[in-house]
Amino acid sequence: MERMIKLKTLNSHITCKLCRGYLIDATTVTECLHTFCKSCIVKHLEDNNTCPECETVIHQSHPLNFISFDRTMQDIVFKLVPHLQKDEEEREREFYRSRGLPCPSDAALNEDGEEGNGPGEADAKKAESTDYHRFDEQVNICLECSGSTLRSLPRKFIRCSSQATVSHLKKFLAIKILDSMEKYRDIDILCNEELLGKDHTLKFVLVTRWRFKEPPLLLQYRPRIEL
Repeated sequence: MERMIKLKTLNSHITCKLCRGYLIDATTVTECLHTFCKSCIVKHLEDNNTCPECETVIHQSHPLNFISFDRTMQDIVFKLVPHLQKDEEEREREFYRSRGLPCPSDAALNEDGEEGNGPGEADAKKAESTDYHRFDEQVNICLECSGSTLRSLPRKFIRCSSQATVSHLKKFLAIKILDSMEKYRDIDILCNEELLGKDHTLKFVLVTRWRFKEPPLLLQYRPRIEL
């Protein structure tokens, strides 16, 4: 039997305890399963190593390695809250527009050069394609070895989707230098001498760690050091 419920009765389950807004890029702490906006929890963990809701110690030294993007929760929030996804996309466009820059998502969708397509038509075109990654914004990366026990890559420059994560890079390195993808946990990746969380996307690293420096994005890899 179906019955109508008010959205406010669900707010406590789909809002971030840090910013009090609806979850955007929902990210869950693996130790206690509490969920926050990604930008909120990352900013919190820059100065703390505990969950802001229950104060459980996430990790003594590398708490960012123990948070994970919660795609299911984000899909639920977008389905429950009318217009939230559309409004968030518009805020992203306005952010780039105010700085005189093209919005990466719009530019990627229209990279075939056709004009006159509205956002709805562009989204439909993307959904029909089976080669999803060609629509992604691309990131240029320089991977340099900072550990004497690992060999350097013969070709250290790569170009890949901005939606690729640090885990993807670790698995790539494990195949290339350790000859086994299963050994990716033995590698750490750093940007500006800061250890990166496994679920960070390259776009997130580019915006929050590399900031306004010129491309390519310089990352270093080293053997994992257990504490």
